[in-house]
Amino acid sequence: MNKRWKPSATVAAVIERDFDGIQKFLLVEEKTRDGLKLNNPAGHLDPGESPTQGCARETLEETAFHFTPTALVGVYLSRFEQTDARAPNGKLDITYLRFAFCGDLGAHMEGQALDEGIVRTVWLTADEIRGCTEMHRSPLLLRCLEDYLAGRRFPLDLITTDPSVMLQK
Repeated sequence: MNKRWKPSATVAAVIERDFDGIQKFLLVEEKTRDGLKLNNPAGHLDPGESPTQGCARETLEETAFHFTPTALVGVYLSRFEQTDARAPNGKLDITYLRFAFCGDLGAHMEGQALDEGIVRTVWLTADEIRGCTEMHRSPLLLRCLEDYLAGRRFPLDLITTDPSVMLQK
């Protein structure tokens, strides 16, 4: 049987802020099947939106902060196996194609509810993030951070969203 492989397109934000000379990064703490985990503000790309639009939307939904992507940090492919009794062999085999962006953090929307499953937002230093890898939802959290800290920045026009995509709304 031929089955076409289709990775899930996701977007993530690497957001930095200076707190009195201390560089910290905005993460979300979320409920998962494996307990509370940390992640970048991130999520699935929705039909009818570009990767930058999806990143701005996901960041707002998960953190209540407006976010404007200004550069692409990287594109990442990762595989994840999840236990699921309904799946063949009891495991779901999921591949994610992540577009990670950095950019400008905008206004906080006081009183806005966070997405279901998001417990809270947290600001952590790079060393604090490196020191709690058991809490990471994905190894991509640390990889995106390290690429950002290494200065990886690519222009947004590296990604082309054909106008036909916008017709899917």
